Amino acid sequence: SERVHLSKMAVGKNKRLSKGKKGKGKKIVDPFTKKEWYDIKAPGNFSVRNCGKTPVTRTTGTKIASEMLKGRVFEVCLADLNKDEDQHYRKIKLQCEEVQGHSCLTQFYGLTFTTDKLRSMVKKWQSLIEAHVDVKTSDGYVMRLFCIGFTKKRPNQLKKTCYANAAQQKSIRKKMREIMSRESTSCELKELVNKFIPEVIGKEIEKACQGIYPMQNVHIRKVKMLKKPKFDLTKLLEAHGDSGPAAAAADTGDKVEVAADADPAARPDRGAVL
Repeated sequence: SERVHLSKMAVGKNKRLSKGKKGKGKKIVDPFTKKEWYDIKAPGNFSVRNCGKTPVTRTTGTKIASEMLKGRVFEVCLADLNKDEDQHYRKIKLQCEEVQGHSCLTQFYGLTFTTDKLRSMVKKWQSLIEAHVDVKTSDGYVMRLFCIGFTKKRPNQLKKTCYANAAQQKSIRKKMREIMSRESTSCELKELVNKFIPEVIGKEIEKACQGIYPMQNVHIRKVKMLKKPKFDLTKLLEAHGDSGPAAAAADTGDKVEVAADADPAARPDRGAVL
C-alpha cells in the first residue's frame, strides 16, 4: 500500500507568499519637482533690493503657496544688502509680509551680530557692559534692543587694566537705556533701521559715556521684534518704494506737444448741446 506524505505546515503563517515585496510599487519622487521659486525683495532701506530666492510647494487644493510664504524669516548679511564688506559682521532678519506675483515683499524683523565678531571684541583687562530695553516706535512696532560696550584705556594711561567700578557701570547702563529709548521712540521703523545701519546709536552712547568712563566698541548687538501693528499694505509698499509720494512724483507723465496753428478758438465745440 502506498503512503501519502502530507507536508506539515502551520495554518495561517504563509499570508504573504502570494504577494510581492512590501512597498515595492511606491516611486520615489523628487520633492523639488513640486516647488517653485520666489524672489525675496528687501525694503527700501537697503541698496540691494533683490536679495535671494526661496522655494515653496505649488498651490494644490487648500494649500496656497503665497499663504505658506507669509511669515517666513530670511537672514541676510548686511554686507550683501549694502554692497559694503565693512558691515560683514551684522545679519539682518527680514520677514515676508506680502506676496506680489513672484516676489516676496519683506519687512525688517531683527538684527544680530556674527558670533566671531562678538568673541573678537571680548578681551581681558577691560570691563564688558551690557544693557537692554524694550522700545515702541511711533508706528507701533515693539522691539527689544540689546547694547554692548567695553571700557578702554585713557590717553597716556600706564596701568594695564581699565576696569569700571559698579557705580560707573550702573550709570553707563542707565545712559545706554536712555539713548536707546530716546532714539527709537521718536521715529518710525524705517527711520530706526536707517539709524541701525550706520550705527548712529552706538556712537551716540560712546560720546555720552565719555564723562563717566571712556568706551570703545559700543554697538547695538541685537534687535528683536516683539510685537507688530496690524498689517498695512500701503505702509509696506511705501517701505518698498512701490507706492507713496516718491513713486507718485517719479511718474508725472510726458509733456504733450500742441501744434502751433491749432488755435483753441477755431476748434469746433464738440461738447455743445443743440
